[in-house]
Amino acid sequence: MKVLILSCNCGEGHNSAGKAVAEQFSRYGVPCELRDTLSFESERASRFVGNVHAKSALYAPRLFEIGNEFAAREGRTGRDSIFYRANTTYAGRLYRYICENGFDTVVMPHVFPAEALTCIRRRYPDAARLTTCFIATDYACLPFLGETDVDLYCIPHEYLRHDFMESGVPGHKLAATGIPVRTPFLTHTGKTEARARLGLPAERKLLLVMTGSMGYGNAEALVSALRARIPEAGVLVMGGSNERLKRTLRTSFAVDPQVSVLDYTNEVSLYLDAADLLFTKPGGLSSTEAAVKGIPMVHTAPIPGWESDNAAFFENLGLSRTGDTPEAQAEQAAALLASPEAMARMCECQRREINPRAAEDICALLLARAQAAEHQECAIL
Repeated sequence: MKVLILSCNCGEGHNSAGKAVAEQFSRYGVPCELRDTLSFESERASRFVGNVHAKSALYAPRLFEIGNEFAAREGRTGRDSIFYRANTTYAGRLYRYICENGFDTVVMPHVFPAEALTCIRRRYPDAARLTTCFIATDYACLPFLGETDVDLYCIPHEYLRHDFMESGVPGHKLAATGIPVRTPFLTHTGKTEARARLGLPAERKLLLVMTGSMGYGNAEALVSALRARIPEAGVLVMGGSNERLKRTLRTSFAVDPQVSVLDYTNEVSLYLDAADLLFTKPGGLSSTEAAVKGIPMVHTAPIPGWESDNAAFFENLGLSRTGDTPEAQAEQAAALLASPEAMARMCECQRREINPRAAEDICALLLARAQAAEHQECAIL
């Protein structure tokens, strides 16, 4: 067995899910490679699509929303979508790479490679030998997923099965595995030890504000609301790679010792262990990582589109709270901090509804398919 994981640089969550699966396969000794799908078109195309995604979400959210609405309309036409046609342009190069490098299994935490593999199966009859798996990284079904044809669709939760089937995905291909998270989020460090390792105060309540890899949202207004509503708490802000946001925050709160603005860090897991409460935009992967960690959570404003579905899913199952404004989000935080029982109930809901072993379960399903195919070949011989 040799596995190719095809991701896409349209949000870091897709890459993180791919890395989580790669980690698990490596434990089994299975050769595995993670590649950017759009690089098979060109590195320039990959950078362009990634930049458009990030900048439209940050600076033109209405444009981002219009794009999602267009995608939804495309998914209802009954013909090959523009997304499918765009991803057919590099399908031949991708299949040549798969064949030349001996991959027999392709895992896809983004819909673009699923479109390309669907084209490959239509063009090349011998591609039927491949085992293909799509992994959903949001708690919603993409409107054009039904036009793809892969062997296995790993979805975040059993409650979403009907939505995926309504979109055209055959029910027998669905597996409610959950969203895979990387190894650091499966480990738990005690709060006292985590704070000591990070050099954080041991006694004070700590609120962690995450803005995603791109630094999305009105973090300045949220921090101001938190300082006004919960003045006794310290606030840690992760600004990701958004240098403009970090400069703004450091200027605005320069004289407030309770506010710290962090540069990009690989210690997200440890900060989650150290904090009392988390604020995060409702990305599918980041919300799953937090729930696996078991931290009370308030969702901030979503990027228009599927993040709104993520927030609704989490709130409906008691996994998080949210508010329409920074002030409302600060009120939700104050209410949670005032009720240890409410925070405990939320963490219990997270443990009940979110599978921390999704990567392991996905790999087990694919290994079982590989073993069954091997036995079938032996029987034929």
